[in-house]
Amino acid sequence: MSKINPILSLSIAAVISSSSAFSASHREAPFVSTMPKVDSTDFYMFRSYESGRDAFITLIANYQPLQDPFGGPNYFSMDSNAVYQIHIDNTGDAIEDITFSFDFSNALANSGMGITLPIDGVDVAVPLKHVGPLSAADDSSLGFNESYSVDIISGDRRTGTAEAISNSADASTSFTKPYDNTGDKTFADYAAYADQYIYNVDIPGCTETGARMFVGQRKESFAVNLGEVFDLVNFVPIDNDFVAAGISQDAANNDLAGKNITSIALEVPISCINNGNDTVAAWTTASIPQARILNPNASFDKPSISGGALVQVSRLGNPLVNEVVIGVKDKDLFSVSEPKNDGTNFLTYVTNPTLPSLLNILFLDAVNTLGLGTFTNLAPTNFPRNDLVATFLTGFSVLNADGSTAEMMRLNTTIAPTAAGSQNSLGVVAGDLAGFPNGRRPGDDVTDVALRAVMGVLCHPIAVDLDASGTAGDAGDNLGLCAPADASTGTVPYTDGAPSSDADFNTVFPYLKTPLAGSPN
Repeated sequence: MSKINPILSLSIAAVISSSSAFSASHREAPFVSTMPKVDSTDFYMFRSYESGRDAFITLIANYQPLQDPFGGPNYFSMDSNAVYQIHIDNTGDAIEDITFSFDFSNALANSGMGITLPIDGVDVAVPLKHVGPLSAADDSSLGFNESYSVDIISGDRRTGTAEAISNSADASTSFTKPYDNTGDKTFADYAAYADQYIYNVDIPGCTETGARMFVGQRKESFAVNLGEVFDLVNFVPIDNDFVAAGISQDAANNDLAGKNITSIALEVPISCINNGNDTVAAWTTASIPQARILNPNASFDKPSISGGALVQVSRLGNPLVNEVVIGVKDKDLFSVSEPKNDGTNFLTYVTNPTLPSLLNILFLDAVNTLGLGTFTNLAPTNFPRNDLVATFLTGFSVLNADGSTAEMMRLNTTIAPTAAGSQNSLGVVAGDLAGFPNGRRPGDDVTDVALRAVMGVLCHPIAVDLDASGTAGDAGDNLGLCAPADASTGTVPYTDGAPSSDADFNTVFPYLKTPLAGSPN
């Protein structure tokens, strides 16, 4: 038997992997775009607003972007070699104190044969993962099964103490991920089928009960005018209610409206993650083994051999940071970095952002023809941009600062949730303190908030009565990070025209809508 040169094998594997690029949104870094199964797309953290559940925090980590509902026959299983994690910092040092770690396994039914049919007396494996209708009561026609286990890790994500989360009903530690929504002939009622895999779980070290968990396909939760935005922002990014030449708010502008996503959702009692502190911070990662050797005699169970230390390849805290803040040369570095190093590695991208200058180059002449005034520069002039440092790296002193400088999502757990139907999709800047950037709810229009933040909305008073004058939004309600004169267009309603609101989501866990069916007929 000839020996395989491990360096050569790894090089071949890397070349093959890099050629399998997947057309997807949120492909914010060059390297992770070659690995869609571990590409983190969105992260949500908010006080649960389901009736009677406000003592809980919901965490939702989305992966595998831009899933076509009809994307069969293999659909969108998770990577069984990867580890998917949600990290919690509850001590303000930008280092994880608690990690929820998800590990997936894929298996074929019938002792590894999958579904078979007798062909002239011979049992032959079929080419499909399912061969008949599936329901909550009967999934015997499914030949592919996906399961997962979850550990809660105290301390370091790699070396800390890990304990298994268990099913409250039977103390088991293995959970089922429902099959993706292949279509209406397969599933007469996909919602009922998937809902049976919402688990009540027991979390070691958590004295409170009632935690819930779900992992499975959902309708894509992010709304963005994706194609137009990345075509040099191919529209005037101002709400047409403000100026007639601007863009109309229209669901048709959401390029992700016809897509699905894979969600990891966990609802945890507040007291089990906040360590007695008001503010907690969180982010998500995905990691894979450092080495991969392709199997020249590939099988379902072993298409390759993976080994070595786990290496982080994907990371997400606040939305849009790696897409539109971090420079191309450092996007892959951001994906593999830990928040504790952000002040060294990425601070300049926040204090001296390039996106406002790009928008100024693209739209200065256009805006000056709209009757809004005569501007020599649309971009804010306050440097360093302490308003953006607070938004993305530190939190706000009056709301959710935790003492660290790191790109993480921060949530003040003492602020009560805003009920469905009353949420403002612009969150904090519009006076809804339970919204982004104090955590993030599914209905928060983070694209519009981010556009307005980079163009200086926080240099102007916000719709919160900070000075207790009795009037929200007056001159005393400036955060003090910069002055109105620093942001000449800071009050302009910049937008991508793809609206989002809490009405687009369910009012109960796991909040994200039932995934679109692969076949509607």
